[in-house]
Amino acid sequence: MNEILSTILFLIAVLDPIGSVPVYLEATKHFDAVHKRKIAVQASIVAFLILLVFILLGQIVLEGMNVSLDAFQISGGVILFLFALTMIFGDGKPEMEKHLITDYKHVTIFPVAVPSIASPGAIMAVVLMTDNHIYTIEQQALSTFLVLVVVGITCLLLLGANKVQERIGEYGITVISKIMGLILASYGVQSILTGIKEFFAH
Repeated sequence: MNEILSTILFLIAVLDPIGSVPVYLEATKHFDAVHKRKIAVQASIVAFLILLVFILLGQIVLEGMNVSLDAFQISGGVILFLFALTMIFGDGKPEMEKHLITDYKHVTIFPVAVPSIASPGAIMAVVLMTDNHIYTIEQQALSTFLVLVVVGITCLLLLGANKVQERIGEYGITVISKIMGLILASYGVQSILTGIKEFFAH
């Protein structure tokens, strides 16, 4: 149970569902309520499918390139750490991703699904979480299901985006995003240390 809870908390940190709310509101500001709901659901489905593709194929591609597990853990940890730093010291996820919107007519895939929900950090995280050398098929299936759960939570938050922003406020959302970045940075460092330890243990 503790493992499931820690995995959910990690996924919430890396996907940052609350941080997607202002991005979604900005991206859909020209749409009516029906289209806004449609975009929220479709973007969540697309984001999960993208993450699922990397869960299934990410490691196969890396192993095809002869990338060792240790190198992958270290590089993955570095990427997660750098991604976390942009969340902590940058303008914050909402502000960064709002600036990516150039076409308000087609926002479902970009930027709502990618990179707001399925961010580069989230993609790297799900590949690390489903490593064939470390986790059993059952553990990987559970991790995949938990990814679906957190994407589902994100979808619900987007559907109630106006109420979420009213209650928390944009400043509050930015603060939460930075806290999520701190948690993600810790995981990135842990992954780097594990990779280095395993490399020198061989």
